[in-house]
Amino acid sequence: MDSDTLLARITDYANRPDPYPLYAELRDAGPVVRQADGSYLIGTYHEIAALLHDPRISADPRSSTAPAASEETARPPFLRLDDPEHHRQRTAAMRPFGPPHSPGRVDAMRGEIAQITKELAEAFATGRQIDVVDDFAYPLPVTVICRLLGVPREDEHLLQAWTDVLVTSADLGPAGDTTERDRAANQARQEMGGYLVDLAEQRRDRPTGDMLSDFINEPDPALRFTDEELAINTILLFIAGHETTVNLITNGVLTLLRRPDQLDRLRREPGLLPRTVEELLRYEPPVHMRERIPLVDIDVAGTTIPKGASVVLALASGNRDPKRFHDPDRFDPTRPDNQHFGFGSGIHLCFGAPLARIEAEAALGALIPHLSTARLVQDPPPYRQNAMLRGPRHLPVHL
Repeated sequence: MDSDTLLARITDYANRPDPYPLYAELRDAGPVVRQADGSYLIGTYHEIAALLHDPRISADPRSSTAPAASEETARPPFLRLDDPEHHRQRTAAMRPFGPPHSPGRVDAMRGEIAQITKELAEAFATGRQIDVVDDFAYPLPVTVICRLLGVPREDEHLLQAWTDVLVTSADLGPAGDTTERDRAANQARQEMGGYLVDLAEQRRDRPTGDMLSDFINEPDPALRFTDEELAINTILLFIAGHETTVNLITNGVLTLLRRPDQLDRLRREPGLLPRTVEELLRYEPPVHMRERIPLVDIDVAGTTIPKGASVVLALASGNRDPKRFHDPDRFDPTRPDNQHFGFGSGIHLCFGAPLARIEAEAALGALIPHLSTARLVQDPPPYRQNAMLRGPRHLPVHL
């Protein structure tokens, strides 16, 4: 097939269960492959790494020469901003989450995360059929992010409904008529943002020890969010705080059930859990692609990419690049020098990575004792529609 259809084929739902042969085709055709829609697709590790650290490359969709397609393009969260504004908003978002201002917040949740995983896993009796997503991988990170932000659990269903709409609208793929999708996303964004800002306002001058309280009571005027920034960035934190972790946990269980030898080894050597999570982030990452936009004409491996063009970095392809990783299609928890793109790279490296690692280790550690006689009910399982945030929608397992 023509290489200029690769993005269309990668994002085709029929290829969701196994896009990796297409990534291999991309690397063979690359490093830079121009697509029929005018975008540029890159799937080789070293080129991706260089671009993620290149200040001439923008994360801001407003840098595109294409016309704005949605409300999000006009007002992006800090994940899709460039410095210096990215640095200001990212710093404001991080202050109540991690070092240097809140160095103990994530570590302090270890016991709570362990207790949540224990309670969820206690319901898994031998002979029962479970859905790893609905019964475990989803409730854990959603509970954690709700407690961190200060969202009442009884309202979680509201946020999840809005999140589903927003995640669908954020997918990458060939251009098409997205009018209805964008309209639904704009409505969900306004409703969810309004809810979160209102919740934060209830805590102004009455902090309750959560991140929404910290945001609304920020003492430094330079780091204080406007209402618009608060809405956009708390939506981002809620979605990023659980969607990717759900995929990481579910992809992990699926990978281990397909490899009983590795599952048995992990049962015998629980000390391998941290390295297993790192290998899962490389081998079956929760985020497969990111879009970037050149601020000037740039040369990548002999190809000139014009200013304002859409550049799709296939992170999952880079994670399987044989020029960077030995035997990249083999799942190896003891793999040395595992510098993957599981959490991105450069200034937009995911600052929630430490929490995601703790959640994934706790989840797999709690599940492994229940998986010794487990079998997949359906393989491949049904996948989510989103090609960028790739993971099973359900994972039925008979214990």
